[in-house]
Amino acid sequence: MNKNAFIAITGRPNAGKSSLTNLLVGEKISIVSEKPQTTRNRINGVLTKGGTQFVFIDTPGMLKAKTKLAEHMVKSVRTSVEDVDVAVLMADVTKKMSGVEQELIRSFAQNGTEVVLLLNKIDLLKNKEDLLPIIAQYNELYDFAEIIPISVKRRINTDKIIPVLEKYAIDGEHFFPDDIATDRTERFLCAEIVREKILWTMQQEIPHGTAVDIESFKTRQSAKGEEIVDISAVVICERDSHKGMIIGKGGERLKEIGTMARKDIEELLGCKVNLQLFVKVKEDWRNRENVITEYNIADE
Repeated sequence: MNKNAFIAITGRPNAGKSSLTNLLVGEKISIVSEKPQTTRNRINGVLTKGGTQFVFIDTPGMLKAKTKLAEHMVKSVRTSVEDVDVAVLMADVTKKMSGVEQELIRSFAQNGTEVVLLLNKIDLLKNKEDLLPIIAQYNELYDFAEIIPISVKRRINTDKIIPVLEKYAIDGEHFFPDDIATDRTERFLCAEIVREKILWTMQQEIPHGTAVDIESFKTRQSAKGEEIVDISAVVICERDSHKGMIIGKGGERLKEIGTMARKDIEELLGCKVNLQLFVKVKEDWRNRENVITEYNIADE
């Protein structure tokens, strides 16, 4: 009999949710950066192990909604935790518990959700005994099914996660093909890769005001019979001054972003890629519902 388990991975921005999803699935399906709010959409990671299919929902980090885009992201998180078999709460042990964790715990309590608490970044603790008061603090707020201290980066205790989550799998047919790692399209993943490189390259606030739209995605054969994918992508920003900074002097920064993105996209698609990037200004797009909807920038 086949089984499946739907698991929401939640937590504050930068707790390590996307890195954990990529690790559990075994492939990079969620972009990663040190900047908060890197993930905007719910991304389903799929791992089929034996007869059990795990569907990991990598949710945006909870944040105070200051824009229409942020409102969509918060709504996405709340919706994601409502109908799962178990939720994972990722907490960063190097930071004090915040209102984000407390709000998520209140949501779990309202829904009666089974929750596994993962205390991430334990490799950064100078004194391992500092874990005890952290565990006690969380235990006071919720009856967690399991508490596992981990380090995603150093792979400490990460092998204990799947056996715990498997306890919550229920009998039923698999929802996705057994050989896929995500239900997201290649176009979506390519757009996310470009956005990741913007996040890595730009060190100021500007990256949060950018989005990426794949306008064209076409496959052709070269004269030598090799497969080539031609991709045309538009980087959307909020101001003309931001456009100039993204492009850079003589187009150097945009070229750097494109070179880094093309390398990862070729690895994703397994073939040569011709990537062209353009930059377009849409004033204050993060507060414009029509733009958010048009470019599918955040899930409902």
